[in-house]
Amino acid sequence: MTTLLPEGLAEWLLGSSDPPALVFGAFLGAALLGTGIMTNAAVVVWMKRKVLASYWEKLGPTKLGPGGIFIILADAVRLLSKELIIPEDVDRPAWDLAPLVLVVPIIVGFAVIPMGAVGNVRIQLADPEVGLAFVFAVSSVSAAGLVMAGYASANKFSLIGGLRAVAQTLAYEIPLVVSGLSVVLMAGSLRTSEIVAAQEGTLLALGPLSIPAWYGFLNPLAFILFLVATFAEVGRNPFDMAEAPQEIIAGHQTEYGGVYFALLYVGEFLHIFLGGALIATLFLGGPAGPLFPGFVWFVLKCWAVFLFTQWARASIPRLRIDQLIDLGWKVLLVLSFGTLLVTAIAVGLTA
Repeated sequence: MTTLLPEGLAEWLLGSSDPPALVFGAFLGAALLGTGIMTNAAVVVWMKRKVLASYWEKLGPTKLGPGGIFIILADAVRLLSKELIIPEDVDRPAWDLAPLVLVVPIIVGFAVIPMGAVGNVRIQLADPEVGLAFVFAVSSVSAAGLVMAGYASANKFSLIGGLRAVAQTLAYEIPLVVSGLSVVLMAGSLRTSEIVAAQEGTLLALGPLSIPAWYGFLNPLAFILFLVATFAEVGRNPFDMAEAPQEIIAGHQTEYGGVYFALLYVGEFLHIFLGGALIATLFLGGPAGPLFPGFVWFVLKCWAVFLFTQWARASIPRLRIDQLIDLGWKVLLVLSFGTLLVTAIAVGLTA
């Protein structure tokens, strides 16, 4: 029988599973998980530059360290040591809180994602019965950070970026959740660990090869809709309307610098990886995979989603804001509810 990460740490370090030991294990597990997530985000900033450079036939970072990887440290020192310039007329409390409101809920969302196991200890902080609903709820809070940053900056371009973020969230959050509900109907649970466990079977065996019963294969339309809605949710091309550098400078980021800008910038990549973690959990079997440990497979699937977003950024032109809203309300919404209805009928007939 496997245990969650806080219980495993409490047993390993303190030899006890009493409430105080579990609290210690929870704090330590959260610290380890948060450190790993932020470290991954720092590596992503370097990888993004190298990947986009390869698409555009450029070099990317080359000067600092092998392949320019030490640009991560240089950027960290540069941003953390810069003077924090506060524009006039900003709404100071909201302006200060916006980067935290953007980043913290995204990190919290990782708490209920099953990332594999080490021995009999699952790399998962919590496994509530409403785990999937919890992730949707906390990840949507990050949109409030975009709105706060746009409104509080007292800048028309920032305000436009914040308003676009609101319109985009409203248009794509519903298709995202409804597409996820198709998986809930098939798995019969909102608990993320049970959704992963429901995909452990084999869909089709072809000699020595087998196709796993992942929901991405069983319900490909829901998978595609969820992927597109995730792109819009995290604001990646062709849906990066909240920033749109060629139109509104940097949107909600325009008046930020130093450590505040670093938080906003890293928050975008954290959101991409949370979206990748959800896609892996709901449609790609979570940490399931041959040969390698489950945690390795989970990280590879999340990175595959990230690399796909970078391909889209390098290849697909940005939509106009009216096209983006029309796609969300008139296409994705209708298709997601249609997929949910067909899934419900199929589940009812096969039950």
